[in-house]
Amino acid sequence: MFLEVKNINKIEGTVEAPPSKSYSHRAIIIASFTNGVSRIFNPLISEDTEASIKACKCFGAKIEQVKNKDNSYLEIIGTTKIENLSKKPIDLKNSGTTLRIMTSIAGLSENKVLLTGDSSLKNRPMETLLKALRPLGINVKSIKNNGKPPIIIESGLVGGKTSIEGDVSSQFISSILIAGTMSKNGVELEVKGDFVSKPYIKMTLYVMKKFGVDIGLKSSDNKDNSIFFIVKPQKYSNSDFIVEGDYSSASYILSAVAILGGKVTIKNLFRDSKQGDKLIIDILRDMGTEIMATEDSVTLISDGKLNGIDINLSDAPDLLPTVAVLGALANGKTTITGVKHGRFKETDRIKMCALELKTLECEVTEFDDGMEIIGGVNSGIVNSHKDHRLAMAFSLIGLKHSILVEDGEVFDVSFPNFIETMNEIGVDLELHRNKLLKKE
Repeated sequence: MFLEVKNINKIEGTVEAPPSKSYSHRAIIIASFTNGVSRIFNPLISEDTEASIKACKCFGAKIEQVKNKDNSYLEIIGTTKIENLSKKPIDLKNSGTTLRIMTSIAGLSENKVLLTGDSSLKNRPMETLLKALRPLGINVKSIKNNGKPPIIIESGLVGGKTSIEGDVSSQFISSILIAGTMSKNGVELEVKGDFVSKPYIKMTLYVMKKFGVDIGLKSSDNKDNSIFFIVKPQKYSNSDFIVEGDYSSASYILSAVAILGGKVTIKNLFRDSKQGDKLIIDILRDMGTEIMATEDSVTLISDGKLNGIDINLSDAPDLLPTVAVLGALANGKTTITGVKHGRFKETDRIKMCALELKTLECEVTEFDDGMEIIGGVNSGIVNSHKDHRLAMAFSLIGLKHSILVEDGEVFDVSFPNFIETMNEIGVDLELHRNKLLKKE
């Protein structure tokens, strides 16, 4: 299916930010391993989070979506006896977060577990996590011996000391922290080298604390800049959790207004949020928009004229496609650095963003950890490479030029009502099978 901007009205309005995918994953998974009943309010229900729900059910949690006139929530009856009840491979579709967190939790299972997914998930690098788990007692390996899914895990996570490089994926670290607290001996985890995406670890620790678990932290006495997480054996307590709005998804709404001009207010975006993608506020302000933030909302005003910037996205890698598109539509040069770990997402996002922008005759220079973009694009057809963030980001070019995004329907992974929300602010998006571009 092709995603295309079909019509544009005056860009304005007030919309609700979609629920945070990162918080939803963490709250659903942790609540599933408590001894009691928890309620997750305002959860994101998408392809990715449904993978977490399915996996947790396979391990014994009971999860039901409750809807009434006042709110919608997930009621989760947790389990402390972790066992793969299905006795079958667990298909996680395209959810890398689910795969990475559940790999460690599967090490606590009383029987063997095989985690697999779609063709994209089977290309996700996992060897860094697998190596870190083995000293903790888990027999875990890649079936194809290529460090990628399918992953087979045998019980044995008893705890102990281990280490991991911090420059690949924060999800590996979150995985060990979440599961480590349920291990017999606890875990001392050393994070070596550059520590990227720190806000995601802060989010993990925040959710763990909401469910009754505290993690110790100390720095290395040496000059190697290592950080140690001290995870003592503890039990998660059942709790109610409210999921805040998602800055990652809100970035597409805010960027649409920034690109075309107009005014929009997005509710349920919190000023004190721990989300790294809150950086989009500073990025858009630096590019020339006016932004006003309250305790729980963000208002953006733009005349549609943007300037290129230099930005380090080491703590906000999911913003890479959005900022790349903004740079392509801005005046001057935009330089993105610090995002080498963006190569290990649903796609190699540095490579694919550069490739597709060049398809639109944009001048792009690819770096190991980012790219340089000279503003200026033309109409054309681009491919999302089945990456939800590329699909949504590239659709924004359609505000200024005729663009078709192939495999555009993958936004369902994280933002199921993307089309409806964009329509609320005046952008008419459409999914169709027609390959013909409208004339400008």
